[in-house]
Amino acid sequence: MGVFSRMRDIVNANINSMVEKAEDPEKLIKLMIMEMEDTLVEIKASAAGVMATRKKAQRTLANCRMRATDWGQKAELAMSKDREDLSREALREKHYYLKQGDVQEKELQEFDALVEQYRDDIRQLDDKLVEAREKHRVLVQRHIHARGAKRVQKQIRRAESQGAFARFENLEHRVDRAEAEAELVNFGRKPSLEERFFAMEEDEAIEKELAELKASRKGKKTSDDSA
Repeated sequence: MGVFSRMRDIVNANINSMVEKAEDPEKLIKLMIMEMEDTLVEIKASAAGVMATRKKAQRTLANCRMRATDWGQKAELAMSKDREDLSREALREKHYYLKQGDVQEKELQEFDALVEQYRDDIRQLDDKLVEAREKHRVLVQRHIHARGAKRVQKQIRRAESQGAFARFENLEHRVDRAEAEAELVNFGRKPSLEERFFAMEEDEAIEKELAELKASRKGKKTSDDSA
């Protein structure tokens, strides 16, 4: 397949449609990118060849015009010397180079059109290459995400299959039981003698403080009534 045929196929290709139908989209995009890059190199090389030929045609055209001008001046010189025969020969040379210049000028116009077509092809191919690279980047990210999600699901299934969650529940139950046992350690136990005296002393202090509060309250009330 020629470089231009490949380029047209690439430019006209619907990347999204091709990716949807591919068994391995990521691999397909990689191959497409390689094909685009190779085609782009060939297109640019062809364009460079045409541009070099165009410069050569420009130089030939400039030389033809210079030679035509030179022979025109020689024809005038010969006529000034009454050498009509030489003037005629000089004019023939002048017209020969003018015709050659016309040919070169026509070729230059064709080269200009061809170079412009190459530039347009290169722009289209560059755009398609950017599209393909972006599609490849998205596919890689999706693939990475898919592999990560798949790994997580495998870990979950492995944990379920190995009874990890059941062991967690059993451990939780054991902790609950230990906490309950700790709460029941002192349940129903009679206080020791020391604990009973401490409680009695605490009750006595409370009663004493309560009596003081009552007395203070009573004294304050008597003072208010007297006033």
